[in-house]
Formats: sequence, C-alpha cells, structure tokens
Amino acid sequence: MPPNDDVPYWVLVSVLTATVPLDQGLALALHRVALDLFKTGTAAGHLDYQLAHGQVTNLKKEALLGTVGGPVFEAELDTERGAGLVRFLLTRQGLELLEAREAATRRVPELLN
Repeated sequence: MPPNDDVPYWVLVSVLTATVPLDQGLALALHRVALDLFKTGTAAGHLDYQLAHGQVTNLKKEALLGTVGGPVFEAELDTERGAGLVRFLLTRQGLELLEAREAATRRVPELLN
C-alpha cells in the first residue's frame, strides 16, 4: 500500500548515506521498491523514477540509529548527475503505520440490521 501524501517521507525512509542528492519523489520511489522487497523477501528490485534508474538490494540486515531502526537497503543508481549509491532503511515507525493502514482497509464493515 503506497503511503498517503499526509505521511512525510522521512517517517518512512531514513538515509544512512547518499552520494547523489535525494528529493522527496526519489526517496518515496526508493521506499516503494524497498517495501516490496521487504514484504516478499526478494533480494533485489529495479527502480525507474524520472531520470534515476538502478537496482535496489535488500541487505537483509537491521540497523538502529538512536531511536530510528529498521531493515537496511542499498541502491545503485544512475541519475542525471551521474552514478551514485544510497544506503537507507525503512523505519519501523513507517512499517507499523503502513501495516495499520492495510489492516484498516481489510476490515469488513459491520452490517446493521
């Protein structure tokens, strides 16, 4: 389930290191690919977002930075500014938020007689 516009991207993704500039759209594109990899247990996926293209890899590790933690991913990207590498994590807070939203949409409404 994609995040709604009311969820700031920094709640969903925490960047550990990036050699290319990340805007909100690219961060959310990375999130979508990484979330799919996380849910399916797949090792790698492809990212195509505007002029950024590359591979996102599920490192199958967890990281904790202060109070922010979650599964770690790496993206090798080709962008309009050249090749770059992004290491990031999906935040546990963001994963829990999306899981709660999915659960809410799966609920069957009660019928009133």
